[in-house]
Amino acid sequence: MDRWKGRVALVTGASVGIGAAIVKSLVQHGMKVVGCARNLEQIQNLAAECVSSGFGGTLFPYKCDLSVEDEVLSMFSWIKVQHQGIDVCVNNAGLALPEPLLSGKTSGWRTMMDVNVIGLSVCTREVYQSMKERNINDGHIININSMSGHRVVNNADIHFYTASKYAVTALTEGLRQELREAKTHIRATCISPGFVETEFAYRFLSQNPEKAAATYKSIKCLQADDIANAVVYVLSAPPHVQIGDIQMRPVEQLT
Repeated sequence: MDRWKGRVALVTGASVGIGAAIVKSLVQHGMKVVGCARNLEQIQNLAAECVSSGFGGTLFPYKCDLSVEDEVLSMFSWIKVQHQGIDVCVNNAGLALPEPLLSGKTSGWRTMMDVNVIGLSVCTREVYQSMKERNINDGHIININSMSGHRVVNNADIHFYTASKYAVTALTEGLRQELREAKTHIRATCISPGFVETEFAYRFLSQNPEKAAATYKSIKCLQADDIANAVVYVLSAPPHVQIGDIQMRPVEQLT
């Protein structure tokens, strides 16, 4: 990770859970990290924690709603002025809403697509342009996907979310191919976790918090730090090594 010290990373969905763990890990390794989310106060608290812990890098909080393209473009303009550009992008932001295919609300489907697919793609495009204009040939784009991007479980509430994550699987491989065609050594990677003990289930099952708690108690789940460690592993690979997808489940998870 020494080659990344002092370089700039963007982490989306940085306020809690997996995103917050990734931010802390990259800051510990000496990177300048722009952490964005809709909840600015939570990222500011995380930045203060990084300072008090004496980490080698710095966290720069930024408020941004990834479903609003103008806000995303404004963020990239700010990053260009303040930090010249981005060398590593971790597209972590994502959400799931219980909207079945046969009875779900169109607004819920659209929200999932706007964040999980369109927002991720806008960030990817802008990150690549940032790297290209600065002749960065060793950058890295990491998409935090899901095991739901690789199999369909028998749960109607999660089918549309699953479709959005299948899109992330396809987008990551498509990105890898386009980067090769561009004759750049910028790399693209997916990390696809199963059950991770975060706020995810509580948001998804907001009408039934007891069920969310039971989900996490049913098995020994992955922790957010496990995903952050996978990000560090990916970034630590030699420049000639392309890690396409890391699929990781709790040992006790069946699907």
